[in-house]
Amino acid sequence: MNSFTATLRRAHQISNLRKFGVTSQLMSPTVVGTPRIINPLRQFARSMFIQTESTPNEDSLKFIPGHPVMGTGSAEFTDTRSALASPLAIRLMGIEGVKSVFFGPDFVTVSKVSDNRWNLMKPEIYSTLMEFFTSKQQLFRSEEERNQAGPQDTRILDTDSETVAMIKELLETRVRPAIMEDGGDIEYRGFEDGTVKVKLKGSCRGCDSSTVTLKNGIENMMRHYIPEVERVEQILDQEEEIALDEFSKFEARLEKTQKKGDSPMAQYMSP
Repeated sequence: MNSFTATLRRAHQISNLRKFGVTSQLMSPTVVGTPRIINPLRQFARSMFIQTESTPNEDSLKFIPGHPVMGTGSAEFTDTRSALASPLAIRLMGIEGVKSVFFGPDFVTVSKVSDNRWNLMKPEIYSTLMEFFTSKQQLFRSEEERNQAGPQDTRILDTDSETVAMIKELLETRVRPAIMEDGGDIEYRGFEDGTVKVKLKGSCRGCDSSTVTLKNGIENMMRHYIPEVERVEQILDQEEEIALDEFSKFEARLEKTQKKGDSPMAQYMSP
């Protein structure tokens, strides 16, 4: 086949492809006369960049796909049953080692079981996120399920006292944005006898530094702006209570070991 015939055949093939809406931008000549059609979805996926940020909790990672996730509000999935409301959440929960999934306005926080390693889990998480967002699926199966998943805790009600309204406003405008920076969220659970009860979510759930965050950050701010607030208390799940109890026992054993190291014989045992 001479070059003129090959060129004519290629022109004819391109003409036929255009009838089906395939433009020249989607065709890449590899061999003369055999145009290669590029999948637009794959081309977009290659250009998508998912950023990862660490959080104060080493068992939680924040994945930022570069466009809105929830848009406004947040949603948390701690088991398969709750994850059924979201096609993305149920896929992520199906990855070995994933413990919980949290959706923020523009990020997804994935928390893992401590024994599992991120370097083995991240490729599948990246793949799942990329496939979902490039396919442009709905985040929730229905609008009703989306509304139920999002927090309604800081919505000021007509029945709220002035103190409760101020607490909710502070949580919504000052506390929640700061905690979301670390891939977590906070949920208002009530105010009674000077105590604000809250629930930490996302990367803040079960994090060792959460107590410091509550006491040095949230509690001090609340007491500064609202004199009626005396303390801030975290509401724990049964699993979190067990984890904190185990951590306290570990700290006690560590402290006891350090005290033994301060004995008069310690100077002779050092290398």
